[in-house]
Amino acid sequence: MPAAGKLAGAQAAQDRAWMARALEVASTAAFRGEVPVGAVIVRDGRLVAESHNRTAAWSDPTAHAETVAIRSAARALGDWRLEECTLYVTLEPCAHCAGAVVLARIPRLVFGAADPKAGMAGSLGDLVRHPRLNHRAQVLGGVLAEDSAELLRTFFRARR
Repeated sequence: MPAAGKLAGAQAAQDRAWMARALEVASTAAFRGEVPVGAVIVRDGRLVAESHNRTAAWSDPTAHAETVAIRSAARALGDWRLEECTLYVTLEPCAHCAGAVVLARIPRLVFGAADPKAGMAGSLGDLVRHPRLNHRAQVLGGVLAEDSAELLRTFFRARR
C-alpha cells in the first residue's frame, strides 16, 4: 500500500475512534434527559474538550454540544482560535453551531448523522464552507452515522 493510502487509513481509524468517544458522550446526554448529541475536540491526537447537549439542564438554548465543547477548548488552550483542532460531533451541526465552527476557525469538522431538517454542513445549507465567509472548514460526514442516528431514534421513540 502506498504511503498516502496508509495515511488515509490511519486518519479514518482515528476518525472512527474519536467519533466513538463522541457517541459515549452523547449517551451521557440521553441518560440525563438531553437530546443525545456529543462533541469532542481534538488537537494533535489529544483530547482538548468534550461535551454533550445541556440545553435543558442549563435552560440555555445555546448550550448545544458543539458550542459548549468549543467554549471549553478555547479556555483550555487559552485562545479563541482553534486552528489546529478537529471537531467530532454525532449530529451535523445546526446554523448556530456551524457559525461557532466558523468563528472559532476550526479547520476540520467530522460528523456522524446528517440532519436534513437543520444541518448546516451540507444538508439544509452549508455555512461551514460558505465561500463568502473568511474561514471554511473541511467537512467529513457519515462517520459512524448509523450509530449516531440510532441513538437519536431511540431517545425520541422513548419520548413519544
